[in-house]
Amino acid sequence: MRQLAIYGKGGIGKSTVSANLAASFAESGLKTWYIGCDPKSDGSMTLLKGKQIPTFLEQMKDGEETNTVEGFAGIKCVETGGPLAGVGCAGRGIIVAVQELSKHHFQQDDDILIYDVPGDVVCGGFAAPVREKYANEVYIVTSGEYLALYAANNIARGMANLNVTLGGIICNSRDISDEKHIVEEFARRIGTHLIGFIPRDGVVRDCENHGMTVIEGAPDHKQAEAYRQLGRNILENTNLTIPSPMDPEDIRTMLREMQR
Repeated sequence: MRQLAIYGKGGIGKSTVSANLAASFAESGLKTWYIGCDPKSDGSMTLLKGKQIPTFLEQMKDGEETNTVEGFAGIKCVETGGPLAGVGCAGRGIIVAVQELSKHHFQQDDDILIYDVPGDVVCGGFAAPVREKYANEVYIVTSGEYLALYAANNIARGMANLNVTLGGIICNSRDISDEKHIVEEFARRIGTHLIGFIPRDGVVRDCENHGMTVIEGAPDHKQAEAYRQLGRNILENTNLTIPSPMDPEDIRTMLREMQR
């Protein structure tokens, strides 16, 4: 069973990438889980026609039997949940929920688990899926912008500290000049590779407005094929390495050199 954790700077489109990846795996016949680890519990909505589901923490708090919800193409969707904003540590909620999933829900014939993790791993709580060995393969979503690369580099530093392998960098394009080349070079410098490039396209917004991934809402669109290609690249990927993060100032230097 492949256990993937998707990280990235807030607002970079990590949940969009994660949900479309899950949809691409499931439509190809793989038994797929999507596990949202954001306390907002909104990551799975495009797999569930816009529906927000009760979190595992809510179910456990109320003494209910914990249940998963099936979304597009049979994807088992879970939101771990977390404390109220400003109160407590979301990471603790992730650990409790994933422990419950491991004991009572995951099956040996499951093929893919995707953990959609908010923010970066500066907070030890959000590192829970990899720190607790529930995920063993990390992918970082970024664009070619400095702050996104800075966050990606910080996540890579966290992975190195935890001795966790990085499977590659996903570029979720912001339509900046020479973006693919920039992210390829960043990936090379931290000891990994660009695993996929997702173009910027308004069809993503349009599908999400209808509570769907692009894979479901516009299956014949070129954007859907970009997500499918990313999925194929990940399934075939054997290039897993412990990253070597850059000095943050070197990221600025790299960008200046490439923009000349």
